[in-house]
Amino acid sequence: MDIRSSMDGLRSLLGVSQGASSSAQQVKQSQTANAGSFSADHATFSSAGSMASQALTEDGVRMDKVAGIQAALAAGTYNVPASAVASKIVDSMLSGGR
Repeated sequence: MDIRSSMDGLRSLLGVSQGASSSAQQVKQSQTANAGSFSADHATFSSAGSMASQALTEDGVRMDKVAGIQAALAAGTYNVPASAVASKIVDSMLSGGR
């Protein structure tokens, strides 16, 4: 599984903008610059973890969309385009099930 494409999907699902990744990169660059001044152990986290953490702290859930989808599911009118299902199946097959 390619983490970048998964994070893009997660961002779109949660409604998080791309600006979050640039701020995570700025923090990482700042930490890299300061790392030379410390002689103790240090850990480096990926931007994916930072974005996931930020998504948890933000109110990224669009409750109006959630309520609309829940209502459509309850009414039996929620429709997923066949092309979207086929695309995901092909992507999964090409990635070897990762």
